[in-house]
Amino acid sequence: QVEVVESGGGLVQTGGSLRLSCAASGRTGSFYHMGWFRQAPGKEREFVAAISWNGVITYYADSVKGRFTISRDNAKNTGYLQMNRLKPEDTAVYYCAADFGGGLRSDADAYDAWGQGTQVTVSS
Repeated sequence: QVEVVESGGGLVQTGGSLRLSCAASGRTGSFYHMGWFRQAPGKEREFVAAISWNGVITYYADSVKGRFTISRDNAKNTGYLQMNRLKPEDTAVYYCAADFGGGLRSDADAYDAWGQGTQVTVSS
């Protein structure tokens, strides 16, 4: 079992940047992929980005490609989501999740452990 905790959310103006962190604890010696998802008010949770267990493969939603960068530092058991050129439509609660499965996936149902989320608000 892996527990994850997000941090780094906040309020930023359009065009600004934030870096979210995802600290993992528990069975951190296991190989797990890491994903970021977000949920805006009144909308379904949507995939943002994912990174393979070894950090070699990354996968992004089209809406964030070129603006967001996912990374991880396995020595620190921490993942990151660098968000640049933020837009008001990026406003949401952002969730980190761990996937112990096979391939790198964007389906939220594939992920096994979820954090509580961190709020990101982009003002216009």
